[in-house]
Amino acid sequence: MTAAVLFDLDGTLADTAPDLGAALNRLLAEEGRKPLALSQLRPYVSGGARGLIRFGFGLPPDNEVFAALVNRFLAHYQEALCAETALFPGMMELLDALEDRGIKWGIVTNKAQRFTLPLVQQLGLSHRTACIVSGDSALRPKPDPAPLLLACAVLQVAPGQSIYVGDDLRDINAGRSAGFFTVTAAYGYLGGDDPFETWRADAIINEPSEILGLLGPRARMN
Repeated sequence: MTAAVLFDLDGTLADTAPDLGAALNRLLAEEGRKPLALSQLRPYVSGGARGLIRFGFGLPPDNEVFAALVNRFLAHYQEALCAETALFPGMMELLDALEDRGIKWGIVTNKAQRFTLPLVQQLGLSHRTACIVSGDSALRPKPDPAPLLLACAVLQVAPGQSIYVGDDLRDINAGRSAGFFTVTAAYGYLGGDDPFETWRADAIINEPSEILGLLGPRARMN
């Protein structure tokens, strides 16, 4: 039976794209460039600051100005972490249902702790989540399994009794390597070149409530 459900943050637990997109557009404006529509930016949000800068400016990470642009982007983002960010529809009801069933839930994200902790607090979830593992909490970020294994240690649950929900191939690869039952959030950002149907997740959901149907005994895909 399921002992814990862990969520990626951006594009899985919360829709952070509006605030991340706004930060990028402020940076683009400073550089004399036109803003980009949120619909254009959504697929790149799961790639974090580097993914957004690469798309917004068309620059490779080894460009001499890339790192400086990332730092300026992060400064803009930190000023408005939760202006328009919100939980995805149905997510609050799912968290309530998990808690009612005595199932622990937590967050495992590649977002740095200096952004994760205040964002979760502003979303009103700090007192409810059983763990928060950020991108700089473990020795290596996802797709390495280290963050998920750290979460299991904090929660004192076995990976085989845990579900990991994410909207990026790195999430699914990390979950599989850690021994989790993996779930693709098809309502999320789904960035990357490979169709999400090919990620080999154990399940795909179109809305958060579908997690409740996965809480019983499960079989891992090979």
